[in-house]
Amino acid sequence: MKILVTGAVGFIGSHTAERLTHLGHNVVGVDNFSPYYSEDLKKLNEDALKKAGISVLKLDLRTDDLSALLPNDIEYIFHFAAQPGISSASTFEDYFTNNIIATKNVVDYALSLSNFKLFVNIGTSSIYGLEATFTEDKAPKPASHYGVTKLAAEQLVLQKSREKLMAACSLRLYSVIGPRERPEKMYTKLIDLGLKGEPFPLFEGSASHLRSFTYVGDIVDGVVSVLGKETVLDGEIINLGTEVEHTTQEGIKTVEDVLGKPIAIDIKPKRPGDQWRTKANIDKAKKLLNYNPQTTLLEAVKKQVDWYKEHFC
Repeated sequence: MKILVTGAVGFIGSHTAERLTHLGHNVVGVDNFSPYYSEDLKKLNEDALKKAGISVLKLDLRTDDLSALLPNDIEYIFHFAAQPGISSASTFEDYFTNNIIATKNVVDYALSLSNFKLFVNIGTSSIYGLEATFTEDKAPKPASHYGVTKLAAEQLVLQKSREKLMAACSLRLYSVIGPRERPEKMYTKLIDLGLKGEPFPLFEGSASHLRSFTYVGDIVDGVVSVLGKETVLDGEIINLGTEVEHTTQEGIKTVEDVLGKPIAIDIKPKRPGDQWRTKANIDKAKKLLNYNPQTTLLEAVKKQVDWYKEHFC
């Protein structure tokens, strides 16, 4: 099958592109190589994809003519590209153009394909709001520009399913961790600062926040399991994550245990829009995708520490 992966040099997108190739599919990657975080990490991910035989086109989904620049025989799209996370460095325009305009353009491109089977939108638990413990039919209450624009992107995709113009589904991911995690994310930053002996900046009150910290390999298991299920999944929203909750403090302690030394903490003011609890309800994923994440937090952190030491130490 010929598959397009947007955001292909990103954290989860790169892992998914590799897995799809290992499953025997012909994968085309696109990415705009945004300077939002280290280009060195993106180059590292791109090199890994090249070794797997995956070429990545540098395109801006917001402005480029996708139908003229991308193949016309794509059958599946996995749409990871987005302005990620909750960051004071990102403007509303960043979220709006990258998450809404870009998604609209990818949808329009998909509609031009003659043998297209399924558009897989990659959503987020941030769509639910400050607490994300619900089934997929719960009314969303996003509390950040990121969550609001990701909800809008999701609805742009599912609109075309409701109009019977293309088959589409959306996967809402929960607190993904593991090798290639972005440098500003919790575990990469904990590992980096812990190895350097520098303090970790912790937002006030967040030590008690609960998270479904989910290993990236378990997430990819769920993402690729949609293949061949386009009739069953058309129009569906599905949560992907672990049902096991950990506090941020437990996450810090796990990194300390793996590194074998304590990490100093520097308390910062609260961050607006930060979720206080995420716990993935995956009953639907179990039923429709036979989804069963198994990696423990300790196993995931060990894999991430090993990866970090291999590439950055």
